Amino acid sequence: MAYKIAVGSSDGINVDLKFGEVENFLIYEVTDSFRLVEQRAVTGGNSEDEGNANNVNSSDLSLESNCKKSNCKSSGCGGNGGGCGGAEGVQKKVSLIDDCRCVVCRKVGFQAQKQFEKKAISVFDVEVPVEEALKKITYYYEKIDNHKTLRT
Repeated sequence: MAYKIAVGSSDGINVDLKFGEVENFLIYEVTDSFRLVEQRAVTGGNSEDEGNANNVNSSDLSLESNCKKSNCKSSGCGGNGGGCGGAEGVQKKVSLIDDCRCVVCRKVGFQAQKQFEKKAISVFDVEVPVEEALKKITYYYEKIDNHKTLRT
């Protein structure tokens, strides 16, 4: 069974971004192996542009510029969904990757976790190389999907 995994990475090598910091989700497709199939840009809230990797405006991707636009006082988009974008921003970001089986970030906040839970999308909070995370997650799902024990 093929499925997708969304990864938060600043360099494509390490899982090093919190969910609220992600500007482009790396989307990996898993079949017999995994491969990068696309990058999905998180836009500044224009729903027409959501998910369009070809239409990226760098000013829309900056947390700092989004904070200035909304006059929030936080240094990021965390804290009970009350940072830049609030609960609506979290919902838009979750919807951007709702065709994925799971999301992998350094940290995913409570509000986002609840939204993912409603959509039956697994959340993995890790800070490791992307390849290591993908290997472990695909191993886990292979065992689960084939009703095999996770014990070694």
